[in-house]
Amino acid sequence: MNLILIAVAVLGLIGFVAALVLFLASHKFAVVEDPRIAQVAAVLPQANCGGCGFPGCAGFAAACVKSADAGSIDGMLCPVGGQPVMEQVAGILGMQAAVAAPRVAVVRCAGTCEVRPHGVTFDGAHSCRIQQMTGMGETLCAYGCLGEGDCERACQFGAIKVNPDTGIAEVDESKCTACGACVKACPRNIIELRPMGPKGRRMAVTCNNKDKGAVAMKACGVSCIGCGKCVKTCDKFEAITLENNLAWIDPEKCKLCRKCEEACPRGAIHAFNFPPRKPKEETPAQPTPAAEIQSKGQTAPAPAAEAQPQKD
Repeated sequence: MNLILIAVAVLGLIGFVAALVLFLASHKFAVVEDPRIAQVAAVLPQANCGGCGFPGCAGFAAACVKSADAGSIDGMLCPVGGQPVMEQVAGILGMQAAVAAPRVAVVRCAGTCEVRPHGVTFDGAHSCRIQQMTGMGETLCAYGCLGEGDCERACQFGAIKVNPDTGIAEVDESKCTACGACVKACPRNIIELRPMGPKGRRMAVTCNNKDKGAVAMKACGVSCIGCGKCVKTCDKFEAITLENNLAWIDPEKCKLCRKCEEACPRGAIHAFNFPPRKPKEETPAQPTPAAEIQSKGQTAPAPAAEAQPQKD
Protein backbone atom coordinates (compact mmCIF):
# COMPACT_ATOMS: atom_id res chain seq x y z
CA MET A 1 0.00 0.00 0.00
CA ASN A 2 2.80 2.36 0.89
CA LEU A 3 4.49 1.68 -2.43
CA ILE A 4 1.34 2.66 -4.33
CA LEU A 5 0.99 5.90 -2.41
CA ILE A 6 4.63 6.72 -2.95
CA ALA A 7 4.29 6.12 -6.71
CA VAL A 8 1.18 8.29 -6.92
CA ALA A 9 2.91 11.06 -4.97
CA VAL A 10 5.99 10.93 -7.19
CA LEU A 11 3.91 11.07 -10.37
CA GLY A 12 1.90 13.94 -8.97
CA LEU A 13 5.07 15.82 -8.06
CA ILE A 14 6.53 15.25 -11.55
CA GLY A 15 3.30 16.50 -13.15
CA PHE A 16 3.29 19.60 -10.94
CA VAL A 17 6.92 20.43 -11.76
CA ALA A 18 6.32 19.90 -15.49
CA ALA A 19 3.23 22.12 -15.44
CA LEU A 20 5.16 24.81 -13.56
CA VAL A 21 8.00 24.68 -16.09
CA LEU A 22 5.57 24.94 -19.03
CA PHE A 23 3.78 27.83 -17.36
CA LEU A 24 6.97 29.77 -16.83
CA ALA A 25 8.22 28.98 -20.35
CA SER A 26 4.95 30.12 -21.94
CA HIS A 27 5.29 33.48 -20.24
CA LYS A 28 9.00 33.78 -20.89
CA PHE A 29 8.86 32.94 -24.60
CA ALA A 30 5.35 34.15 -25.39
CA VAL A 31 4.91 35.84 -28.77
CA VAL A 32 2.61 38.82 -28.45
CA GLU A 33 0.56 39.20 -31.64
CA ASP A 34 -0.73 42.57 -32.65
CA PRO A 35 -4.51 42.45 -32.03
CA ARG A 36 -5.05 44.28 -35.31
CA ILE A 37 -3.93 41.19 -37.23
CA ALA A 38 -6.89 39.20 -35.90
CA GLN A 39 -9.24 42.09 -36.62
CA VAL A 40 -8.02 42.39 -40.21
CA ALA A 41 -8.18 38.62 -40.71
CA ALA A 42 -11.79 38.63 -39.51
CA VAL A 43 -12.95 40.85 -42.39
CA LEU A 44 -11.03 38.95 -45.08
CA PRO A 45 -12.93 36.37 -47.18
CA GLN A 46 -10.72 33.48 -45.91
CA ALA A 47 -10.38 32.10 -49.43
CA ASN A 48 -6.65 31.46 -48.87
CA CYS A 49 -6.17 31.61 -52.63
CA GLY A 50 -2.76 33.27 -52.55
CA GLY A 51 -3.80 35.86 -55.12
CA CYS A 52 -2.57 38.64 -52.86
CA GLY A 53 0.95 37.20 -52.98
CA PHE A 54 1.00 36.07 -49.35
CA PRO A 55 0.50 32.64 -47.73
CA GLY A 56 -3.22 32.77 -47.06
CA CYS A 57 -5.43 35.38 -45.46
CA ALA A 58 -3.52 35.26 -42.16
CA GLY A 59 -0.29 36.14 -43.94
CA PHE A 60 -2.02 38.94 -45.82
CA ALA A 61 -3.45 40.34 -42.58
CA ALA A 62 0.00 40.41 -40.97
CA ALA A 63 1.44 42.08 -44.09
CA CYS A 64 -1.29 44.75 -43.98
CA VAL A 65 -0.48 45.59 -40.37
CA LYS A 66 3.23 45.73 -41.17
CA SER A 67 2.60 48.01 -44.15
CA ALA A 68 0.37 50.25 -42.03
CA ASP A 69 3.15 50.63 -39.47
CA ALA A 70 5.43 51.62 -42.36
CA GLY A 71 3.00 54.37 -43.33
CA SER A 72 0.91 53.09 -46.25
CA ILE A 73 -1.16 50.13 -47.46
CA ASP A 74 -1.51 51.38 -51.05
CA GLY A 75 0.24 48.33 -52.46
CA MET A 76 -1.98 45.87 -50.62
CA LEU A 77 -5.00 44.36 -52.36
CA CYS A 78 -7.24 41.40 -51.64
CA PRO A 79 -8.35 40.30 -55.12
CA VAL A 80 -11.26 38.27 -53.80
CA GLY A 81 -12.72 40.90 -51.47
CA GLY A 82 -11.81 43.80 -53.72
CA GLN A 83 -12.31 47.44 -52.82
CA PRO A 84 -15.05 46.92 -50.17
CA VAL A 85 -12.84 44.62 -48.10
CA MET A 86 -9.82 46.90 -48.43
CA GLU A 87 -11.90 49.81 -47.16
CA GLN A 88 -12.75 47.78 -44.04
CA VAL A 89 -9.08 46.88 -43.60
CA ALA A 90 -8.10 50.54 -43.94
CA GLY A 91 -10.70 51.51 -41.36
CA ILE A 92 -9.29 49.03 -38.85
CA LEU A 93 -5.75 50.31 -39.43
CA GLY A 94 -6.79 53.96 -39.41
CA MET A 95 -5.72 54.61 -42.99
CA GLN A 96 -7.22 55.56 -46.33
CA ALA A 97 -7.73 52.78 -48.86
CA ALA A 98 -6.40 53.47 -52.33
CA VAL A 99 -8.87 52.98 -55.16
CA ALA A 100 -7.81 49.91 -57.12
CA ALA A 101 -9.12 49.20 -60.60
CA PRO A 102 -10.90 45.83 -60.76
CA ARG A 103 -9.13 43.20 -62.83
CA VAL A 104 -10.21 40.06 -64.61
CA ALA A 105 -8.50 37.04 -66.13
CA VAL A 106 -8.13 37.06 -69.93
CA VAL A 107 -7.31 33.97 -71.97
CA ARG A 108 -4.94 35.03 -74.75
CA CYS A 109 -5.88 32.33 -77.19
CA ALA A 110 -8.69 32.19 -79.75
CA GLY A 111 -7.44 29.11 -81.59
CA THR A 112 -10.57 26.98 -81.66
CA CYS A 113 -10.71 23.53 -83.22
CA GLU A 114 -11.78 25.03 -86.56
CA VAL A 115 -8.72 27.24 -86.96
CA ARG A 116 -6.00 25.11 -85.33
CA PRO A 117 -5.05 21.94 -87.25
CA HIS A 118 -4.58 18.84 -85.12
CA GLY A 119 -1.31 17.00 -85.56
CA VAL A 120 -1.42 14.16 -83.03
CA THR A 121 -3.75 12.57 -80.49
CA PHE A 122 -2.59 12.71 -76.87
CA ASP A 123 -3.64 9.57 -74.99
CA GLY A 124 -2.16 10.38 -71.60
CA ALA A 125 -3.23 12.08 -68.39
CA HIS A 126 -5.63 14.97 -68.80
CA SER A 127 -3.22 17.64 -67.63
CA CYS A 128 -1.94 20.70 -69.45
CA ARG A 129 1.30 20.56 -67.52
CA ILE A 130 1.97 16.95 -68.49
CA GLN A 131 1.21 17.68 -72.15
CA GLN A 132 3.54 20.65 -72.06
CA MET A 133 6.34 18.57 -70.54
CA THR A 134 5.96 15.67 -72.97
CA GLY A 135 5.41 17.58 -76.22
CA MET A 136 3.59 20.45 -77.89
CA GLY A 137 0.07 19.11 -77.42
CA GLU A 138 -2.37 17.87 -80.02
CA THR A 139 -2.35 20.92 -82.29
CA LEU A 140 0.37 22.45 -84.44
CA CYS A 141 0.53 25.55 -82.20
CA ALA A 142 3.09 25.26 -79.43
CA TYR A 143 1.77 28.38 -77.69
CA GLY A 144 -2.02 27.94 -77.59
CA CYS A 145 -4.46 26.63 -75.01
CA LEU A 146 -4.05 22.89 -74.37
CA GLY A 147 -7.62 22.57 -73.12
CA GLU A 148 -7.02 19.97 -70.40
CA GLY A 149 -8.43 22.18 -67.61
CA ASP A 150 -5.54 22.82 -65.21
CA CYS A 151 -6.84 26.38 -64.85
CA GLU A 152 -10.38 25.11 -64.28
CA ARG A 153 -9.28 22.86 -61.45
CA ALA A 154 -7.18 25.61 -59.88
CA CYS A 155 -10.05 28.11 -59.72
CA GLN A 156 -11.93 27.94 -56.41
CA PHE A 157 -14.78 30.09 -57.70
CA GLY A 158 -15.78 28.24 -60.87
CA ALA A 159 -14.93 31.28 -62.97
CA ILE A 160 -13.02 29.54 -65.74
CA LYS A 161 -14.01 26.45 -67.70
CA VAL A 162 -12.86 24.73 -70.88
CA ASN A 163 -15.47 24.90 -73.62
CA PRO A 164 -15.83 21.33 -74.93
CA ASP A 165 -16.81 22.57 -78.39
CA THR A 166 -13.87 24.94 -78.92
CA GLY A 167 -11.27 23.36 -76.64
CA ILE A 168 -10.42 26.81 -75.24
CA ALA A 169 -10.68 28.00 -71.63
CA GLU A 170 -13.33 30.70 -71.14
CA VAL A 171 -13.69 33.13 -68.23
CA ASP A 172 -16.98 33.97 -66.52
CA GLU A 173 -16.38 37.61 -65.60
CA SER A 174 -19.22 37.64 -63.07
CA LYS A 175 -17.41 35.00 -60.99
CA CYS A 176 -13.76 35.95 -61.58
CA THR A 177 -12.06 37.48 -58.55
CA ALA A 178 -8.68 38.01 -60.24
CA CYS A 179 -6.99 35.83 -57.64
CA GLY A 180 -4.44 34.69 -60.21
CA ALA A 181 -4.75 30.97 -59.50
CA CYS A 182 -5.47 30.20 -63.16
CA VAL A 183 -2.52 32.33 -64.23
CA LYS A 184 -0.18 30.24 -62.08
CA ALA A 185 -1.75 26.96 -63.21
CA CYS A 186 -1.36 27.57 -66.95
CA PRO A 187 1.95 26.06 -68.14
CA ARG A 188 1.92 28.14 -71.34
CA ASN A 189 1.29 31.49 -69.65
CA ILE A 190 -1.61 32.39 -71.93
CA ILE A 191 -3.78 33.71 -69.08
CA GLU A 192 -3.13 37.18 -67.74
CA LEU A 193 -4.88 39.57 -65.37
CA ARG A 194 -5.98 42.78 -67.06
CA PRO A 195 -7.95 45.81 -65.83
CA MET A 196 -11.63 45.17 -66.42
CA GLY A 197 -12.01 48.57 -68.07
CA PRO A 198 -14.93 51.02 -68.13
CA LYS A 199 -18.21 49.10 -68.41
CA GLY A 200 -16.11 45.95 -68.69
CA ARG A 201 -14.78 47.02 -72.09
CA ARG A 202 -11.18 46.28 -72.96
CA MET A 203 -8.95 45.27 -75.86
CA ALA A 204 -6.54 42.36 -75.92
CA VAL A 205 -4.44 40.40 -78.39
CA THR A 206 -5.90 36.89 -78.09
CA CYS A 207 -2.76 35.14 -79.24
CA ASN A 208 0.50 34.14 -77.61
CA ASN A 209 2.31 32.72 -80.65
CA LYS A 210 5.87 34.00 -80.92
CA ASP A 211 6.77 32.25 -84.16
CA LYS A 212 7.45 34.16 -87.34
CA GLY A 213 4.58 34.96 -89.66
CA ALA A 214 4.70 32.00 -92.03
CA VAL A 215 5.03 29.45 -89.22
CA ALA A 216 2.32 31.12 -87.13
CA MET A 217 -0.10 31.16 -90.08
CA LYS A 218 0.27 27.40 -90.58
CA ALA A 219 -0.27 26.73 -86.89
CA CYS A 220 -3.45 28.78 -86.44
CA GLY A 221 -5.89 30.70 -88.59
CA VAL A 222 -6.21 33.60 -86.13
CA SER A 223 -2.61 33.87 -84.97
CA CYS A 224 -0.68 37.12 -84.63
CA ILE A 225 1.98 37.25 -87.35
CA GLY A 226 3.83 40.31 -86.08
CA CYS A 227 3.00 42.40 -89.15
CA GLY A 228 2.92 45.61 -87.09
CA LYS A 229 -0.19 47.10 -88.71
CA CYS A 230 -1.82 47.54 -85.31
CA VAL A 231 1.28 49.32 -84.02
CA LYS A 232 1.17 51.79 -86.91
CA THR A 233 -2.55 52.37 -86.36
CA CYS A 234 -1.93 53.24 -82.71
CA ASP A 235 1.15 55.42 -83.25
CA LYS A 236 -0.61 58.39 -81.65
CA PHE A 237 -1.14 56.71 -78.27
CA GLU A 238 1.65 54.07 -78.48
CA ALA A 239 -0.56 51.56 -76.68
CA ILE A 240 0.62 48.60 -78.76
CA THR A 241 4.12 47.18 -78.76
CA LEU A 242 5.60 44.41 -80.88
CA GLU A 243 8.13 42.03 -79.35
CA ASN A 244 9.16 38.52 -80.41
CA ASN A 245 6.75 38.62 -83.37
CA LEU A 246 3.83 39.20 -81.01
CA ALA A 247 1.74 42.33 -80.38
CA TRP A 248 0.64 43.37 -76.90
CA ILE A 249 -1.81 46.09 -75.85
CA ASP A 250 -1.01 48.23 -72.82
CA PRO A 251 -4.34 48.67 -70.97
CA GLU A 252 -3.14 51.88 -69.33
CA LYS A 253 -2.56 53.57 -72.70
CA CYS A 254 -5.37 52.02 -74.73
CA LYS A 255 -8.17 54.49 -75.60
CA LEU A 256 -10.61 51.73 -76.71
CA CYS A 257 -10.94 53.22 -80.18
CA ARG A 258 -10.92 49.70 -81.75
CA LYS A 259 -8.92 50.88 -84.76
CA CYS A 260 -6.35 48.15 -84.13
CA GLU A 261 -9.09 45.55 -84.34
CA GLU A 262 -10.00 46.77 -87.81
CA ALA A 263 -6.36 46.96 -88.89
CA CYS A 264 -5.46 43.40 -87.85
CA PRO A 265 -5.56 41.19 -90.97
CA ARG A 266 -5.72 38.02 -88.87
CA GLY A 267 -8.49 38.86 -86.42
CA ALA A 268 -6.10 38.34 -83.51
CA ILE A 269 -7.27 41.44 -81.61
CA HIS A 270 -10.46 41.02 -79.63
CA ALA A 271 -12.78 43.69 -78.21
CA PHE A 272 -14.50 42.56 -75.01
CA ASN A 273 -18.04 43.65 -74.06
CA PHE A 274 -18.42 46.28 -76.77
CA PRO A 275 -21.81 46.75 -78.42
CA PRO A 276 -22.05 45.25 -81.92
CA ARG A 277 -20.81 47.49 -84.66
CA LYS A 278 -23.39 49.21 -86.84
CA PRO A 279 -23.26 48.09 -90.45
CA LYS A 280 -21.71 50.66 -92.72
CA GLU A 281 -24.25 52.39 -94.93
CA GLU A 282 -23.41 52.13 -98.60
CA THR A 283 -23.62 55.42 -100.47
CA PRO A 284 -25.89 54.97 -103.51
CA ALA A 285 -24.17 55.61 -106.81
CA GLN A 286 -25.17 58.84 -108.54
CA PRO A 287 -27.20 58.05 -111.72
CA THR A 288 -25.82 59.25 -115.00
CA PRO A 289 -27.90 61.65 -117.14
CA ALA A 290 -28.64 58.82 -119.58
CA ALA A 291 -29.93 56.63 -116.76
CA GLU A 292 -32.17 59.45 -115.49
CA ILE A 293 -33.72 59.90 -118.95
CA GLN A 294 -34.33 56.16 -119.33
CA SER A 295 -35.96 56.00 -115.91
CA LYS A 296 -38.48 58.63 -117.13
CA GLY A 297 -39.30 56.56 -120.21
CA GLN A 298 -37.48 58.81 -122.61
CA THR A 299 -34.92 57.86 -125.20
CA ALA A 300 -31.49 59.20 -124.70
CA PRO A 301 -30.31 61.34 -127.62
CA ALA A 302 -27.69 59.76 -129.82
CA PRO A 303 -24.26 61.22 -129.48
CA ALA A 304 -23.52 63.84 -132.11
CA ALA A 305 -21.34 62.61 -134.93
CA GLU A 306 -17.98 64.17 -135.20
CA ALA A 307 -17.55 66.52 -138.15
CA GLN A 308 -15.55 64.95 -140.95
CA PRO A 309 -12.84 67.12 -142.46
CA GLN A 310 -13.73 68.27 -146.00
CA LYS A 311 -11.49 67.29 -148.85
CA ASP A 312 -10.38 69.88 -151.36
